[in-house]
Amino acid sequence: MSREYQYYVYILASRKKGTLYIGVTRNLFKRVNEHKNNLVEGFTKRYGVHKLAYFERFRDINIAIIREKRIKKWKRQWKIELIEKCNPDWDDLYKNDNAIQQFLQKQSDMFASGNSK
Repeated sequence: MSREYQYYVYILASRKKGTLYIGVTRNLFKRVNEHKNNLVEGFTKRYGVHKLAYFERFRDINIAIIREKRIKKWKRQWKIELIEKCNPDWDDLYKNDNAIQQFLQKQSDMFASGNSK
């Protein structure tokens, strides 16, 4: 029996339309918690990038890594537009069930319409 994992590409923000960070992980809430509590040395700690503004789920780590690299190459405005399609108020999705449910519905609609770049 094979284990089925979920992998996540995520975007953290310092504030609405602020500094952005894109990453990939297997455990989204653990990883975001590490960023929020400055347990990760580097960019997010230095620039205070702690709000979970966007994420996507994948079953295949290789596809997740490809998506992460693709988004990192995008123009900044495209990244902002991606966030705002699903999270127009830039809510911190970290452990916010209501915001996550709204986000997932908008994301589902976005992918169903083929409007995800």
